[in-house]
Amino acid sequence: MNHLKEGTKAPDFSLLDQNGTNHNLSSYLGKIVLIYFYPKDDTPGCTKEACGIRDSYDEFEKLDVVVFGISPDSPESHAEFIQKYNLPFILLSDHRKEMIAEYGADGIMTKRISYLIGKDGYILKTYPKVDPTSHAEEILNDVKTYL
Repeated sequence: MNHLKEGTKAPDFSLLDQNGTNHNLSSYLGKIVLIYFYPKDDTPGCTKEACGIRDSYDEFEKLDVVVFGISPDSPESHAEFIQKYNLPFILLSDHRKEMIAEYGADGIMTKRISYLIGKDGYILKTYPKVDPTSHAEEILNDVKTYL
């Protein structure tokens, strides 16, 4: 499946975070949401991407952007990844890879793809090719154009 298109409604989900708490996209209507899919906790590219978002997280908070990282890893793996790198945002576990498939991030490994979702639940921007080192800055620049 190809990635979802800009201007389409983002599919709702119900996934557990690193603490076993359930999150639904529909609960975040009224906020801009960044969903970024990544292959695996604590691997070089995924760590670089997560730490880039971490390092810019104050700016995400100032702009009132909710950040969700999603991979097939378990909540326990996410908790370890968060603790090891002091990540201040939520990581969601999609061990069945249902959301990963629905958002077009499925493959041999989960694809590194991101979506910026508007306050109305529609996709503002799709990022099918992510550079882990500059992704956070790219997203922040885009968010500012939507405010």
